[in-house]
Amino acid sequence: MDYLIGIDVGTTSTKAVIYDTEGKIFGYANKLYPLIQENADMAEEDPDVIFDATVAALKEVVGKVDGKILGVSWSTQQHSLIALDKDHKPLTNAITWADNRSEKYASAMRKDGSGLELYKRTGMPNHPMGPVYKILWLKAEHPDIYNQTRYWVGLKEYLIYRYFGQLKEEYGMASATGLFNIHTMDWDEDSLKLTGVTRDQLPELVSATYQVKGLKPEYAKEIGFDPDMPFIMGGTDGALSGIGSGAIDDGEVSVTIGTSGVVRTFIDQPQIDPKGRIYCYPVMDGKWIIGGPVNNGGIVFRWVRDNLFAPEKALAKELGEDPYDLLTKIASQVPAGSDGLIFHPFLGGERAPIWDGNARGSFFGLTRRHNRAHMVRAALEGIVYNLYTVELALKESAGEPKKVMASGGFARSPLWRQMLADIFEEPVTIAESFEAGCLGAMVIGQISLGLADDLSVAKKFVGKTNTYQPNPDTFANYREIMPIYIRLGRKLESEYSSIAEYQRKREPKK
Repeated sequence: MDYLIGIDVGTTSTKAVIYDTEGKIFGYANKLYPLIQENADMAEEDPDVIFDATVAALKEVVGKVDGKILGVSWSTQQHSLIALDKDHKPLTNAITWADNRSEKYASAMRKDGSGLELYKRTGMPNHPMGPVYKILWLKAEHPDIYNQTRYWVGLKEYLIYRYFGQLKEEYGMASATGLFNIHTMDWDEDSLKLTGVTRDQLPELVSATYQVKGLKPEYAKEIGFDPDMPFIMGGTDGALSGIGSGAIDDGEVSVTIGTSGVVRTFIDQPQIDPKGRIYCYPVMDGKWIIGGPVNNGGIVFRWVRDNLFAPEKALAKELGEDPYDLLTKIASQVPAGSDGLIFHPFLGGERAPIWDGNARGSFFGLTRRHNRAHMVRAALEGIVYNLYTVELALKESAGEPKKVMASGGFARSPLWRQMLADIFEEPVTIAESFEAGCLGAMVIGQISLGLADDLSVAKKFVGKTNTYQPNPDTFANYREIMPIYIRLGRKLESEYSSIAEYQRKREPKK
C-alpha cells in the first residue's frame, strides 16, 4: 500500500498524519514545544527545537505503516522570521506572527499611509506580524544582528534547509512576508528597498506543488525514509486548513479556531480591500485566498481556564476529565449574550479586522449579578463576535457566503458550534475530518504527485459533516449586543496605545 504524510507545523505543536492514497488515516503524532515570551510583546520559538519535533513526528507516523511512502507535504505557520548568518546558522529564534515588538514601525507606516500602499502591493495587512516590519525593527534596534544576517527566512524555509541544504520558499508563504508582490509574483522592489534586503538574501521562489529532493542521509535513516522521497512545499497553515475543511468552492467560507482563529474564502484572482482589513495570498495556480486572521482564539479560553478557573482545572484533572468540557458546561448555564457582559478578547494585540498590535482585552458591563459563569461565556462569545466582524469585512469583498464551514479545536464543542451558528446567523457545517491542516497538505501532495487534478479532491477526503442551524431564540440577544460590541471597540481604539505603553514601562526586567 502507498502512503502520504501531511505535516502541520503550528505555533504550539507539530502534527503529522499519515494517509493512504484514498485519504484513510493510518497514524497520527503530535509534538509540543514552548513559546518563548519574556515580555508581553515577545513571541519566539527555537527553530531547532521545532526541527527536532518534526523529525520525531515523522518518525512516529512512519513507524505505524508498512509500505511505500510517496511524499511529505508541508503546512506551516505564517509570518515567522529567522535571521541566518553566512553559514546558515540562526542569529535569532523564529520570531513568530504573535510577536509585537515591531509595532511602532508598523504604526508609523499606518499613520503616513505607506503601510496601506505596502498592503496593496503585497496583500499583507499593516501589522507587526509581518516579517517586513520585523526586519525594520531589527535594523533599527538590533543593528548587530541585521548587519550579520546573510539570509532572511521563515520557519518552513529553515526546516527545509535543515533537511535538504536548500533554501526554497513557496509563493503563498512568501506573500505573507510583506516582501512579495502579488501582482508581479516576484519579490517586491519597494519592500526590498525599504528594508535594505537584497534578492540574494532570500530563498528561491517555487510553487506549492514543487518537490524538494535530496534528503540528508542521516535524517532519512533516523526517520525511516527513502533518501529520494520528495518533500512537497505545500502552503500556509491558514490556506491548507481551509482546504482541509472542504471550503474550496466559490462562496464557501471557512472558519477555524485553534490557538488563534481565521475567517477565509478562496477566489480565482487577487483582490485587495481598499480599507486594508483582509489579507490576499496566492495558494496555487488559479487559486487565491482572502481572509482575516485573529490572534485571540483558543488561547483566550486557555487564559480563562488557567486564571479564572484554576480550582476547576485541578478538579477536572483529578477526575480524569477535560477542563475545557467542564468550563463549557458552566458557560452553557448562562443565556446568550451573557446578561449584557461583553468581552473584547484582545489579550495579545489583534490582527483582523482592527490590525492593532497595541489592542488590549476588557470586560464591559460588569454588575453584581455577574459571576464567573458569565465571564467564561462572555469570553467565548467575544472570540466569536470578533470573528463575525472579520466576516463582515469579508462580505464587502467576496459577497454573502453560500456556506460556512468550521474546523479547529473549538469545533469539538457543541456549545461553540451552536454559538458560531447563532452569532453568524448562518448554518454552520462542521467537517468531521481530522487535523484540517494536515489534510490540506496531503491534498497538495496528491496534486503534486499526479494522484489528483485539483483541490476538488478535498471534498472526497473530508468525509462526514454535521450542520448546526442558528437558533432563532438567540437572535434578539445577539442582534442587540453586537452593535454595542462594535461601537465600544471603536471607542477604545484611541486608548490602546496609551495603556499598552503604560504596561510596557512596568514590565519586569529580564
